[in-house]
Amino acid sequence: MEGSTVGILLLLIFLIGYGVEAGADHEIQKNLQKQQPYRTAFHFQPPKNWMNDPNGPMYYKGVYHLFYQYNPYSAVWGNMTWAHSVSYNLVDWIHLEHALNPTDPYDFNGCFSGSVTILPEGNPVILYTGNDYESRQVQNLAMPKNLSDPFLREWVKSDHNPLLSPINEIKPDLFRDPTTAWLGPDKQWRLLIGSQINGHGTALLYRSEDFINWTRAHSPLHFSNKTGMWECPDFYPVSLSGTNGLDTSVQGGAIKHILKASFNDHDYYIVGTYDSKIDNFTVDTDFMDDNMKLRYRYDYGMFYASKTFFDDAKKRRILWGWVTEADTKSDDIEKGWSGLQSIPRSVWLDKAGKQLLQWPIAEIEKLRSEEVNLQNKEIKEGNVFEITGITASQADIEVSFQLPNLHVAEQLNSDIPDPQLLCNENNASTGGVLGPFGLLVLASKNLTEYTAIYFRIYKSQENYVVLMCSDQSRSSLATDVNKSNFGAFVDIDPRQKISLRSLIDHSIIESFGGEGKVCITARVYPKLAIDESSYLYAFNYGKQSVEISNLSAWSMKTAQIFPFHQRRKPQID
Repeated sequence: MEGSTVGILLLLIFLIGYGVEAGADHEIQKNLQKQQPYRTAFHFQPPKNWMNDPNGPMYYKGVYHLFYQYNPYSAVWGNMTWAHSVSYNLVDWIHLEHALNPTDPYDFNGCFSGSVTILPEGNPVILYTGNDYESRQVQNLAMPKNLSDPFLREWVKSDHNPLLSPINEIKPDLFRDPTTAWLGPDKQWRLLIGSQINGHGTALLYRSEDFINWTRAHSPLHFSNKTGMWECPDFYPVSLSGTNGLDTSVQGGAIKHILKASFNDHDYYIVGTYDSKIDNFTVDTDFMDDNMKLRYRYDYGMFYASKTFFDDAKKRRILWGWVTEADTKSDDIEKGWSGLQSIPRSVWLDKAGKQLLQWPIAEIEKLRSEEVNLQNKEIKEGNVFEITGITASQADIEVSFQLPNLHVAEQLNSDIPDPQLLCNENNASTGGVLGPFGLLVLASKNLTEYTAIYFRIYKSQENYVVLMCSDQSRSSLATDVNKSNFGAFVDIDPRQKISLRSLIDHSIIESFGGEGKVCITARVYPKLAIDESSYLYAFNYGKQSVEISNLSAWSMKTAQIFPFHQRRKPQID
């Protein structure tokens, strides 16, 4: 029997043992989705209320854990706790009781974001930011109460809290989000804390021998005079010789390091070389470099406050990101919830060692059901055709395009244009020479509503440039939702295939261009293109024909996401 199957059976045993009627609760989940057409079917979200940053994801004793920022009382931000859910396959989940609640002087005003570190003896610990009774941001420690419980349902805060407080030039409200710690060659722990010093975003570096007493390094690991406050920093090694992930403490050999910081409502990352002996991080291209093409982001859409972890079971690094709503606060209050988590993504460095590639974890493919295929399909100028045979509101699509007349591509008017502006100026309804071509998703039958994910090809000097856009301008008849367009350049050679994968889940579209070189996440709220009234199309509004060399599309089943009901006192062996 496969490990994932065993895991699901154990999960069901757990549910039954704790008084959860799994079948009944799954029916509640499906009915809730029908009543609220913008709830998702296979993205992670709690049954109700506000959710934001993923916190401390980890793999421990055969179980995946996700903690996240949560408001137990409302669909708007506030009363921050660490909610907690577990899974055997990163697709099906059970919600547990909260891991951390704001009950102590050092976190009285909220248990804010943080990370989990697995200590050498295999024990996990949480470092998190507390907003204390004076509204200062301080760093705190928590440990599992019972290490023999694979679900780690209870956590105990340390008597030493707070471990770190903002002092000297650190402003008390700009000191948060500790990273996963890593062990240096001197057997001292290191961790980063996001901050802003003299108006510059920075990753403050701290060291400790015992995980209790921390000393601030003389210099930050890195800072930028081109950005403000850094939230949710992340720092981890990536291999130069393959796609496998690495434990956070790995040093030396054929590796680079990634530093990620969240600012300006986006997650930016830089690639560099880390000398663990002197804690020096030398970057290849810095944050907000003048070259627009090198401003690398995890995602060019709605994706923020992300967190990675090393999955020791499958030797991969997995990335989670918070996906915000694009509707109004009053809409969130009315529907009773706000916020999603992205599909977990495997992340690794490309062969050139320049940028990260991201791809939905393989486990999500277990939800694929009905399938349709197309090969060698020509889309002539101005044509749109429907892709039938799947559930268009809950789908996974992979498509590859070929361009037979690449030499006629338009010339870019600027050496370093802003891709976002290009997508705004030339949206999906504006015809060009090579493009726009791509997919119309969550579309109504008469195309009154649709979201377009598409490409355009340009010439820039002697090279070709591939632009990828996500156009939400016609995604909904509603007038009070954000319909911003998103765009990025894809570093691929269009003389080869141009690939696109989109995961569609009622109100979220995650798109991966160039086999994961560019990711764009959008939130949309159609009024017409809902459930069975949603359609999927391929289109080409350019002046030159485009060929679909291959298209595969699947309906997606609904993930099993169970609420936790403690109907009787648990019996712990």
